[in-house]
Amino acid sequence: MMGDEGTRRSLGWSPKGADDEGSTLILTSFYAFLCLALVLLVTAATSLYLERKRLFTLADGAALAAAEAFTLGEVAVTAHGPRPTLTDASVTEAAGEYLGSAPTALDGVRLESGGTADGLSATVTLSSAWAPPVLTVFVPDGLRLEVTATARSVFGTE
Repeated sequence: MMGDEGTRRSLGWSPKGADDEGSTLILTSFYAFLCLALVLLVTAATSLYLERKRLFTLADGAALAAAEAFTLGEVAVTAHGPRPTLTDASVTEAAGEYLGSAPTALDGVRLESGGTADGLSATVTLSSAWAPPVLTVFVPDGLRLEVTATARSVFGTE
C-alpha cells in the first residue's frame, strides 16, 4: 500500500486536488460564452429563414396575380384548348399592383423583375432587406434576400 502512495506523489497526484483550483470558473465562463453565441446564431438563422419564407409567399401571390391578369381578348384557341397570352408588361404591371395592395411586414420589398418566358406562365422576382434581430459579431449587419416564383394560367376542360 505504501508503495502505491509514493508512486502517486511522484507522478504529481495529490489527494487534495490543489493544482485544479480555479479551473471550473474558466470552463464555466467558456461554456456560457459558447452557449450565448450558439443561441444568437440560431436566432439569426431562424429569423433569416422566416423572412425568406414570407418573401417567397409574397412573390408566389404576385406571380399568381400576374398569371391571372389577362382579358378574354387575350385568350387564344389552340389545338390544346384555350390558352391566355401573357406579356412581360402585363406581368410586371399586375405584380406591381398586387404588391401595392398586399399587406406586408417586410422591409424594403422591391419588384426586381416580372415577365413571361412562354406567354403562359408569369415569373416574378422580389427582393427584401433582412437584418438580424440581435446585432452580433457572428452574423452580418444585414442581407438582401431575393426570391423568384412562377405561376401558370391553365384552363381546365372536362
